Amino acid sequence: MQISQILIVLAVLSFVQTGSNNVNRVSGDEGIQIGIISDNNAEKLRKTFDYAIATANTDLGIPLVGSDAEINFGDSIQGYTRLCKFMQNGIGAIFGPSSHQTSTHLLTVCDAKDVPYIYPYMSEQSEGFNLYPHPKDLARILHDLINGFEWTRFIFLYESSDYLSILNGLLSFYVSSGPVINVQRYDLKLNGNYKAVLRRVRKSEDGQIVVVGSSSSVAELLRQAQQVGIINNKYSYIIGNLDFHTFDLEEYKYSETNITGMRMFSPDQSNVQDLITNLDIYEYDKQILDNEMALTYDAVQVFAETTKNLVYRPQPLNCSDQSDQVQPDGSTFRNYMRSINIRDKTITGPIYFEGNIRRGYTLDIVELQITGLVKIGTWDEHNNLTIQRPPLIELSNEGDANSLVNKTFRILISVPNKPYASLVESHKKLTGNNQYEGYSIDLIKELAAKLGFNYTFINGGSDYGSFNRTTNVTTGMIKEINEGRADLAITDLTITSERQEIIDFSIPFMNLGIAILYIKPQKAPPELFSFMDPFSGEVWIYLGLVYIGVSFCFFILGRLSPTEWDNPYPCIAEPEELENQFTLNNSFWFTTGAFLQQGSEIAPKSLSTRTLASIWWFFTLIILSSYTANLAAFLTIENPVGLIDSVEDLAENKGGVEYGAKMTGSTRNFFATSEHETYKKMNEFMTKNPHLLFKTNQEGVERVKSSSTFAFLMESTSIEYNIVRECNLMKIGEPLDEKGYGIAMVKNWPYSYKFSNALLELREQGVLARLKNKWWNEVGAGVCNKQSDNSNAKPLDLSNLGGVYLVLGVGSGLSLIYGVVMWFIYVARKARYYEVPFKAALIEEFRIAIDFGSNERLLKTVQSVYSRSRNSLVSIDSIITDSEVEESSDSDD
Repeated sequence: MQISQILIVLAVLSFVQTGSNNVNRVSGDEGIQIGIISDNNAEKLRKTFDYAIATANTDLGIPLVGSDAEINFGDSIQGYTRLCKFMQNGIGAIFGPSSHQTSTHLLTVCDAKDVPYIYPYMSEQSEGFNLYPHPKDLARILHDLINGFEWTRFIFLYESSDYLSILNGLLSFYVSSGPVINVQRYDLKLNGNYKAVLRRVRKSEDGQIVVVGSSSSVAELLRQAQQVGIINNKYSYIIGNLDFHTFDLEEYKYSETNITGMRMFSPDQSNVQDLITNLDIYEYDKQILDNEMALTYDAVQVFAETTKNLVYRPQPLNCSDQSDQVQPDGSTFRNYMRSINIRDKTITGPIYFEGNIRRGYTLDIVELQITGLVKIGTWDEHNNLTIQRPPLIELSNEGDANSLVNKTFRILISVPNKPYASLVESHKKLTGNNQYEGYSIDLIKELAAKLGFNYTFINGGSDYGSFNRTTNVTTGMIKEINEGRADLAITDLTITSERQEIIDFSIPFMNLGIAILYIKPQKAPPELFSFMDPFSGEVWIYLGLVYIGVSFCFFILGRLSPTEWDNPYPCIAEPEELENQFTLNNSFWFTTGAFLQQGSEIAPKSLSTRTLASIWWFFTLIILSSYTANLAAFLTIENPVGLIDSVEDLAENKGGVEYGAKMTGSTRNFFATSEHETYKKMNEFMTKNPHLLFKTNQEGVERVKSSSTFAFLMESTSIEYNIVRECNLMKIGEPLDEKGYGIAMVKNWPYSYKFSNALLELREQGVLARLKNKWWNEVGAGVCNKQSDNSNAKPLDLSNLGGVYLVLGVGSGLSLIYGVVMWFIYVARKARYYEVPFKAALIEEFRIAIDFGSNERLLKTVQSVYSRSRNSLVSIDSIITDSEVEESSDSDD
């Protein structure tokens, strides 16, 4: 070890011995005190911080003295308290926490007190010091990669609004033309479950995907993407997270997916290896150093370099003081830090600032290959993207050591377990592999033909096995493989984290989820008022309202229109009274007769009432036709009624329905380990009722067939197999989870990647789909006739009949307007004819119109305003009607 490295180690040890967790462990007189407030990975950041100070102090006259404090993530009040303690001791700079909310709060305080504040995450803020690349620069990098890969369309997946600045920057490069971009937020429900969005991605025609988000969420998204089935050679990914090199990428090496990322430093750099070695974290992988640690180290070097050129003596401050007290020379020190230019001693490359934006870095463009992450190019602000892809490194076969040709494997299957494996029905006695048939048998045959190995099937029973983390005990097939009595296991064996701790799995050969198997609903008994089913309740209510409304419209228009006032005695030429046929009773009777298409003796005479009658007849025609057609559907189509429609109904035991599952396996373990309240309740029910748990799925299926109040929880693929053979069974709802079946093998088996690659090829060639169609839909299927799920008749509602209601409303309104206008014209002409004031005539006519208690009108009365006119002696024929008004208007034209 070099002398400089020895000095650094001794300096680190001296800091640790002084008590690194004590905020007040040093005095400002011993040097320039700087503090770090951490809320995530506190131990690693503290060691990195102390090591960076020790490295910097080897070249400083006035040493830096470190203080640290740990707070809860997102606790701004706790962070503020720690900051105040630092300031009371005369702090020179603050290195902020990971939480954006807390960091922003502390930045405001430090900015007001002229204390340099440094934070290590992406941000567009102009205050403070940030060594992380600016969002616009990240957008520029992504733009260059997309152009370099010649993508014409892609999906942009982002975690939250914090990353929309990258999208805005990316869109700014495509002014008039560019690729088609499908933008989707993957953390919609803020619960860490991204499968709903990923399923939409799988259904999309786009196979190129750009992902931006936090390190934890992007790593989880890749894991869920593999479960959904979009980690294969049909998809290409660009990961816009600079901690991509810290992800666990072992599972994706052999997926043939093109996954490209970027990083700010190489884990092979000498200063990176020195840092990891001297921090005693050698037990971890060398790529454990993330960006936050690297940027913290570099920020200490920037601060130290500034103290070489500027005298800086931090003074104690009271952060709660309302005075204008600030750190002396703090503003000058911050401005000088922004003018610094460091070319060495840093992990992430040269550092200088343009305003508040860090410059000088060079990013490595890396690609995931079988050997791990491989550098394929670089990006910097001057040369942009430079691709220098090295020759593809093939894994050494060491002769034929990794060849599977002529090797023989013992393979566990579960018999009987249709459609995966069962005994061949034959009059001859079969032995060996020939006695078995099924999906699993055919799949092994395909793999053997491709890889050249031999195999022997062993019946492993119905216990697939589990691993108890507490007792370290395995059972079933898992135990057989772990103890070397079998090499592989293939059946409906679910890939789970618990099992994968003790054995390995191939990539999933089938994707599925837990669903509910239940008996098909029976036909509902007829109801007393079933004749009302063709219309929804809302339609019936509106029908009653318009019936009343139209009847009143006839009554009103009948009284306003002079044509509807008739001579009750036609033989008398000059009657003393007139009679109106549209009484209230007659109006309702006319509306009723028209609605039932029976007619009545009442016939409208005026244009307004005839118009209203025509609109009402049209309305009744449409309503009755719709009712008749839908009534026929309700009478001929069975509407089955089920007791349960969802997993929530099942959890509540709606209708007295009980439920169960297989006694052991992933389905039972799903409910036993779930934190979802509904699933926890279901687990308690099954635990209290062990008689509802069965040794095999087939026992559960038989129980469902024999009882209308029992549902069975099992994998969706098994349910699909049963419902095409058992006509009285059905699947309820969508799968409760997403998982896959894989081939189980011993831990760290050297041939695992060969099986995974072979399965990928079979999937691409359509072999897996062909095998599933054979054993699910062909062999033993075709018994049940498929019926449309949409065969149930549904009541017509306003969305179906709203138009005819609108026509009726508009027509009735126009009829009323026309009737009122013609009534005014009639009054005006009558007033002019009798030479009486229009107002007096209007009052009298209005009084007669609103006299709803009488349907008769006296023509010759002393009280009438017309009796004082010289033209008072008139016959019935001299009264101007609305029809005559129309005719006179036409003649004037």
